[in-house]
Amino acid sequence: MAPTLNPMNVSFLQELMTTVAEQGRALLPKSLFAGPGAEDITELSRALISNRGEASGMAIARQILTLYQGLDAEHKKHFFEFLGREMQPAAGAVAAAAANYVEHPDADTLSKLQRAVESPRQEFFRRLNLAPGATAGIVAMRRDLLQLVRGDPLLARVDEDLRHLLYSWFNRGFLVLKRIDWQTPAAILEKIIAYEAVHRIESWDDLRRRLDTRDRRCFAYFHPSLIDEPLIFVEVALTHEISDAIAPLLNEPPKAAAIEAPTTAVFYSISNCQDGLKSISFGNFLIKQVVEDLVRELPTLKTFVTLSPVPGFARWLAGADGASVVAALPKDERNAVGLVSRSRWHLKERATTAVEDTLMALAAHYFLLAKTEKGKPVDPVARFHLGNGARLERINFLGDVSEKGIAQAHGLMVNYRYDLKEIEKNHEAFANQGVVASSRAVKSLLKPVGTVRHAPTPPKQEQLALEDKGGRQVGKVAQE
Repeated sequence: MAPTLNPMNVSFLQELMTTVAEQGRALLPKSLFAGPGAEDITELSRALISNRGEASGMAIARQILTLYQGLDAEHKKHFFEFLGREMQPAAGAVAAAAANYVEHPDADTLSKLQRAVESPRQEFFRRLNLAPGATAGIVAMRRDLLQLVRGDPLLARVDEDLRHLLYSWFNRGFLVLKRIDWQTPAAILEKIIAYEAVHRIESWDDLRRRLDTRDRRCFAYFHPSLIDEPLIFVEVALTHEISDAIAPLLNEPPKAAAIEAPTTAVFYSISNCQDGLKSISFGNFLIKQVVEDLVRELPTLKTFVTLSPVPGFARWLAGADGASVVAALPKDERNAVGLVSRSRWHLKERATTAVEDTLMALAAHYFLLAKTEKGKPVDPVARFHLGNGARLERINFLGDVSEKGIAQAHGLMVNYRYDLKEIEKNHEAFANQGVVASSRAVKSLLKPVGTVRHAPTPPKQEQLALEDKGGRQVGKVAQE
C-alpha cells in the first residue's frame, strides 16, 4: 500500500527535528557558527562529514543549508567546486582495497572495496538531509547545480552523486498519488497554476474548468518530505473519442452534467514541477497508476491516449538533418515546406492545403527515422512515452495553433496510445532494440519520403525495416 501523507504527523516530526538540531548546536564550538561567508560553509561541511553525533550533525546540517541560501551564484559555484575537489575517495585506500580484492576475491573484501570507492559526497548529502526540511533544500541545491554544471567535469561529479541519492530518496515506493480537485488546499492549487508547463493556466476560472469532476481529472505525485510541493501532475479529459486538437479541450464550456459512460481518457498535459529533480523520472509510474485508478472509478474507459506537443519538430526541420530530408523532396513539395516560415500561414486555407501532406510526411520521418547519437528518437516527448510502452497512434495536423504550438511544431500534435495489453512488449522492444511502436496510419505517412519493406523479425515482435531512397536501412518501427 502506498504511504499516506498526514500533515499533523509531518509537522510534529519537523518540530521535533528542529528542537534536536537546536539542542545539538549548543554542543558544538561557537567558532563553527561565526559568520555567513563562503569559507564558513566549507568548514562546516568538513565538520559535518567528520562528526558522528546525530544531534550535533543536525545542527551543522541546518547551518550549512542556512548559509547556502545566502550565497550568490559565484559562491555557490565555489561551494560545489569544493565538494567536487575535496570530497573524493582516498586514492590509497581504494588501491589497497582493490589489491586486497584481487588477491582474495570474497564477499568481505568486495564489501571493503565498495566502501573505499564510495564518494564521501554521498555521505555528506545523506548527513545534510538530517536537518529539518533538508530534502527541499537539497532539491533546490541541485537546481542551482544544474545551471552551473554544463561542461564542467568537476561539478559533473557532484551532480552524479547527488542524482544517485535523489533517485533513491524519490523512489516510487515513497511517492503518494493524490487527486487534485477544487477542494485541494489553495496553496497547492496555486502551485499547479505556476508549474503548468504545457498549456498555461490563464486564471482561476481556467483552473476550475480543468478540475471539473464532470469530465476532467487531475492527479499529482507528492513526497512525504515535500508535502505541499507536487513533483509532477497530469491533466485528463474524459471523452468518447480521441482528441486531435488542444483548443477544443481547453476552451470547451463546462458540461451541465457528468459525462455518461466515457470511453476515452485523454492525457493532455503532464508537467514536471521540480527543476532540481530533472532526469529523475516519475511520469512512467504516474501514467500507469492513473490509468489503474481511472479504470477502477470508470470501468467504461477502454482507450487511454495522450494529446502531446512535439517540442523539437520545427527546430529539427530547420536544422541540417531536416534540411537534408527536405532537399530530397520534389520541387513543389520543397516549396510547400517553405510556406511554414511565413507568419500566420496556418490561418490561410491555400497555405494549409499546400503544406499538409508534405508536413505530415516529414513529421512521420521525424518520429520514425530521426535519431540521436544514442539511437533514440530525437523528440524528447516521444522518448518518454515510447519508453513507457506507448504506441505512436496518430499525428494531428494543426492540433495546436497557439503561438507556442506554431513556433515549436508548426502546429502539429500527436496521440500516444497506452494499450494495457501491449505496454510491456512495446517497452521492451523500444528499450532493447530501439523499435518505435506505431500505427499503420503513421507509417503510411512515411511513404512520400521513403520506402518500406518487411525485415526478419524477432519472436513475437513483427517489425518493419525502413529504407531511404538509396536502399539504406535507417530505422525500425513495430507493426501494429
